[in-house]
Amino acid sequence: MSLIAVGTMAFDAIETPFGKSGQIVGGSATYLAWSASNFVKPVNQLSVIGYDFPKEELDALEARGVKLDGVQIKQDEKSFFWAGRYHLDMNTRDTLDTQLNVLAGFEPVVPESYQGAEFLMLGNLMPKLQLSVIRQLKTRPRLIVLDTMNFWMDTAMEDLEAVLKEIDVLMINDSEARQLSGQFSLVKAAKIIRKMGPKYLVIKKGEHGALLFHENEVFFAPALPLEEVFDPTGAGDTFAGGFIGHLAATKDISFANMKTAIIKGSALASFCVEKFGATRMKEITKKDIDARVQQFVDLVNFEIVISE
Repeated sequence: MSLIAVGTMAFDAIETPFGKSGQIVGGSATYLAWSASNFVKPVNQLSVIGYDFPKEELDALEARGVKLDGVQIKQDEKSFFWAGRYHLDMNTRDTLDTQLNVLAGFEPVVPESYQGAEFLMLGNLMPKLQLSVIRQLKTRPRLIVLDTMNFWMDTAMEDLEAVLKEIDVLMINDSEARQLSGQFSLVKAAKIIRKMGPKYLVIKKGEHGALLFHENEVFFAPALPLEEVFDPTGAGDTFAGGFIGHLAATKDISFANMKTAIIKGSALASFCVEKFGATRMKEITKKDIDARVQQFVDLVNFEIVISE
């Protein structure tokens, strides 16, 4: 059940058509940890923060079952900061400010206590750092999942191609899948991307659900229609955390169980968008998650008689 989660622990300042967050805690590893810890403990966190990162946030994560041995604290630097503004459709956004701070010189170090982990979730980060983590592990995990984005395709494609050869599952959105493959058809894109290394490909389509590709198999999971979407910032990382968390908890990496993992991840992501930051992730219970998963089941469950 051992899981390593790699990514950023940061500050965000978010504007949406529904309000402004001010400076709040965010970062891919933060959302991954809150999400995955619903299913598996401990979550072995690998990240970097500055002197300004709130101690109460670290305490809350530890209380949740997140190990922080791999979180570097740079006492003379500030934490990574990102500010963005979402458009009315909540799918497009403008970056208003990015301050790398501690991330600029970050070199992840895998603690001895993390060695032997069976599952590795590489959150969105520089590809060379993702590759560095893989190469530090003495035993290859049973499953390595990687999340990336178009920025790295634009600026670090060679490094990204190298890390793609080392992973099992790639998570990207539909526009990134098209950019990476050079194909408009997502089915054709999946074939090309899987030739780059990953055996499985998850294509996230935001409010339109997610696709899972493996060899000749395809699975589609819808997104739950929500009355209000307040802040989509951490939804992708929360989805990834739910996905890897379920797989780590069940120790079943079959295509059939990945279908369930997609639904679990989608359910958690649907909570995340309901409030700014990780606020909602700190509130939900197992009962809430089970009820939300049932909503997904009800959404797609139907009976049909095929006449001869």
